[in-house]
Amino acid sequence: MGRDKATLLFEGVPMAVRVANSLRAGGCSTVVAVGGDRQVLGSLGLAVVPDAVAGIGPIGGLLAALQHGSEWGAVVTMSCDVPRLTGEAVRSLLAALAPGVDVAVAFTDRRQPVCAAWRPALSAVVDEAVRRGERRIWRVLEQLTVVEVALDQRVLANMNTPSDLND
Repeated sequence: MGRDKATLLFEGVPMAVRVANSLRAGGCSTVVAVGGDRQVLGSLGLAVVPDAVAGIGPIGGLLAALQHGSEWGAVVTMSCDVPRLTGEAVRSLLAALAPGVDVAVAFTDRRQPVCAAWRPALSAVVDEAVRRGERRIWRVLEQLTVVEVALDQRVLANMNTPSDLND
């Protein structure tokens, strides 16, 4: 895109704000942006925490989210570039996080490991994986009890090009 996707407008609203609103509508009482420009995201009304480990991709953000949400019953992670996310999709992820399940991960045509509901206690597992040099969330999922939650691919469609914003 050539710029921060979080601030790009989709139907007149910054994408990060749309995702945050959907998380709240889905039952997330606290919504925090992980990584990104603290000042810019703050100006959009979002609380921000830094990546736990900078420069290692989404797994650094996942670790920060799990550490930040250590007292919560669940942590929902979601990319900022899925502005069609719905509260219903978020509720489905949270409902699937039943006893004995570590992670409820969204599934469209494949697993979407950034779009998931996690047990906060998994921060130790993710931290250990990062310390070993792991950078792929899907590899961490291989060690856990995971349930897949079928979601409409359109709801989790990433906005990766300017033309995606108009589809």
